[in-house]
Amino acid sequence: MNRITSQLGSQLSLVSRDGTRRSAPPALVLVGHGSRDPRALSTIRALIEKVRELRPSLPVHLGHIELNEPLLPDTLASLGTGDAVLVPLLLSRGYHVKQDIPEAAAAAQARTRVAAPLGPHPLLIETLYARLVEAGWRTRMTEAARRSSGIVLAAAGSRDPEAAVDTRRTAQLLAERLGVPVVPAYASAAAPTVPHAVRALAARGRHRVAIASYFTAPGRFSTECAEAAPWIAAAPLGAHPAMARLVLHRYDQTLATATTTAAPQLASA
Repeated sequence: MNRITSQLGSQLSLVSRDGTRRSAPPALVLVGHGSRDPRALSTIRALIEKVRELRPSLPVHLGHIELNEPLLPDTLASLGTGDAVLVPLLLSRGYHVKQDIPEAAAAAQARTRVAAPLGPHPLLIETLYARLVEAGWRTRMTEAARRSSGIVLAAAGSRDPEAAVDTRRTAQLLAERLGVPVVPAYASAAAPTVPHAVRALAARGRHRVAIASYFTAPGRFSTECAEAAPWIAAAPLGAHPAMARLVLHRYDQTLATATTTAAPQLASA
């Protein structure tokens, strides 16, 4: 019944008050990295369902950079010459955002634009906080407990220096939210590693260290980072409602900042 209601609402939203039919909005293409871990694909699909619930009239598609089908070029080919906004399910600037996704968009017939990566953004902080609380982080703690606590923000890592800038900004925002130090660390391609960041916090007297999983979905990197937790490890960001709102924010932001052109453009963060 809920699906039928959503479909009816979607159809009615395309009809204006004078009875004429509005043009369909540009499609939203979520661009996932891809993973051999089957939990990743199921998590992204759950996120897509939440996006569709929030915006029933919006055509939502999925394309992967690698490892999973549908691959991004195939998804874009299925759109023909239609309009589309590509929203990377990536958390910082880097090679995929700057090269892989724009190149795939440029090779497509569809009229496309590429949104900014999801991070940094306050809605990510909302999600990180919620996942930490789910894992056992106390929303209220004594001053002594606060002085002995810290967070390692575990991210994938990139050789692009702008990716580290974005991750450090997220760590800063999370530290302001929690009132404890938050150290960014990486699973690959950048330093420090998660174990090194844990040891660095312990050297500062921060022995109650939690791992905040700065990954969109479960996978090898998120699992390895969680295993380094001396205390608690939060789940990846996943299909949290704030993530669905953030995806739509990036879509709307991209539509608002420029007109659709045949050549893809990277929206500002």
